[in-house]
Amino acid sequence: MRLRTRIGPAMNLYRKLVRPLLFQCDPEWTHHTALAFGGLVGQSRLGLKALEALYGFEDPRLQTTVAGLRFPNPVCLPGGFDKSGHAVAAIAAVGFGAVEVGSVSAHPSAGNPERPRLFRVPDDEAMMVYYGVPNDGARVVAQRLAGTRLPVPLGINIVETNTGKPINGAELIDELTDALRVLKPLASYITVNMNCPNSAGGISPLDDPATLQRLLESFAACGQLPPVFLKIRLNPEPAAIDAVLAVTDAFPFVKGFVPSVGSKRPYVGLKTPQAVLDRMPGSLSGPFARDGATRVIGAWYARIDPQRYALLGAGGIVTAEHAYARIRAGASLVQVYGAMIYNGPGVIHDIKEGLCALLERDGLAHIHDAVGADART
Repeated sequence: MRLRTRIGPAMNLYRKLVRPLLFQCDPEWTHHTALAFGGLVGQSRLGLKALEALYGFEDPRLQTTVAGLRFPNPVCLPGGFDKSGHAVAAIAAVGFGAVEVGSVSAHPSAGNPERPRLFRVPDDEAMMVYYGVPNDGARVVAQRLAGTRLPVPLGINIVETNTGKPINGAELIDELTDALRVLKPLASYITVNMNCPNSAGGISPLDDPATLQRLLESFAACGQLPPVFLKIRLNPEPAAIDAVLAVTDAFPFVKGFVPSVGSKRPYVGLKTPQAVLDRMPGSLSGPFARDGATRVIGAWYARIDPQRYALLGAGGIVTAEHAYARIRAGASLVQVYGAMIYNGPGVIHDIKEGLCALLERDGLAHIHDAVGADART
């Protein structure tokens, strides 16, 4: 069976009619407007049903359990889109297997003061982000999410408050622990953004295993915790991975990792001229990072105990084939964000439908049968 990548009607409509209009507007304005619209739709039962009818696609072969949580499908929204929890109901209705709010810091932050701070890179279907993690702060987000009931797990991504100044290890531990205490009662799972590229340049005291040890000890003193995932950027060499695992093995609430290598200037192999990219501050994300992200997942999967830890694959996923490659490399869940900007929310439907076709092609009964399949062979 040869699989042909299918472009669904909703995705086709977006690319031909909606995207050209949106791309005439400032990217940050478009982002905020989409969240405001999603917040309004999320208050209407009819609105949510309309989203489900337009974008819905579920199949029992895609249901999976990770860290004791049931996900209706493995295609999840990462932190970064809905930073302060304004539109979680509408996002869930689009068909994601989980919705992750954030990054949220202990204290409110306006983010980086410079404008513009979000840039489209259309020749490479990429985004340059210089937001500086603006968010309403843990307590306001907790109030907003209180009473929220979603049909999918709700993740909350926590990060240090961006003050524009470097932070030492003790301050960082206090900040993240404060955010954790406030948000953990509302979260199905917590993701710790260990070194956000928009905060302190992506350099974090948590790159030091000893500081990570103290952070997890501080978390352990907070009582019962939801599953915790560590979003981590480091050299994917075996020794570096093993140094992290040597710390986390002692903390059962750490259920997995969101590993990536990030992107550094000068960017190589892009269609966009370097001179254009040099005029944009921030960090670049997009399909160009896809192959490297898949290799990083494979490197981590080779070192972890898959019965103990799960991996979440992020970066450059646009089609079902991309998601499936990340899953076969070792990811139990995948995260999709940038593909929505260029293809609309219908891309989630098409990825899920394509995953079912790929399972059928490979003679696999269930998506969890594909996790790490390439490593096993």
